[in-house]
Amino acid sequence: MQVLPKDSFLNKNILSAIKGILPEQALLLNEYLHENFGVLDVQYACISGPCHAEEVAAEKLSYLTFASSNERLAIDAAKQFQGEHLNTVVSTDIYGVQYAAVLKNIYALGAGIAHGLDYGDNFLSVYITNCFAELQTFMDVISTQSLHHYNTSAYLGDLLVTCYSMHSRNRTFGNYIGKGYSVAAAKLELNMVAEGYYASRGIHRICERIDYKLPIADVIYDILWKQQPPHDGFKMIEGFCS
Repeated sequence: MQVLPKDSFLNKNILSAIKGILPEQALLLNEYLHENFGVLDVQYACISGPCHAEEVAAEKLSYLTFASSNERLAIDAAKQFQGEHLNTVVSTDIYGVQYAAVLKNIYALGAGIAHGLDYGDNFLSVYITNCFAELQTFMDVISTQSLHHYNTSAYLGDLLVTCYSMHSRNRTFGNYIGKGYSVAAAKLELNMVAEGYYASRGIHRICERIDYKLPIADVIYDILWKQQPPHDGFKMIEGFCS
């Protein structure tokens, strides 16, 4: 594997469409680039939803959020994507936007498990509401920005579309798990990457590092990585929801 020189990103800006955590280091991409290449947050911008590639390709109106601590960079990047079928929004909360994108995949996987277990729409709405509350408390702890910078489309909107949409790979993957498929069998059936599966382990490691608990995300991690029966796990989640 080619090793990049330390100065590879000198005087360059980076726009990331990655929604995930580096699995071994449990770092966001900007954190990894800073530690290994000296990239500053003001050189870095990221893209978040809510949108689906299928709908973008079909030219259905979609919204994208461009986040950077360097607001000028976020604005310039957003202008390159703005168009008749794409509306762009700018945020300065790169940590909140990225962590929300990671967590929504985990919660969407849980929404799929709930569907596979034959829970109804009422429980799913309560579940998603509590997932959003859990996400907000995590942002309080992890984000460098206060909550008055909260971007609803990037956080709540992305969570909703990923939990409800039939296009969602994570929801589909979770549905297989809820119906009794093993993780290995669900991977084969889906034949695509469900980011929430790997993200659940990354978030679990981060929470261990900062000594913080996410009750719903923790249960989903236990179902996926510790073979907890989905039915038992969701009985616990019922107790968390209000």
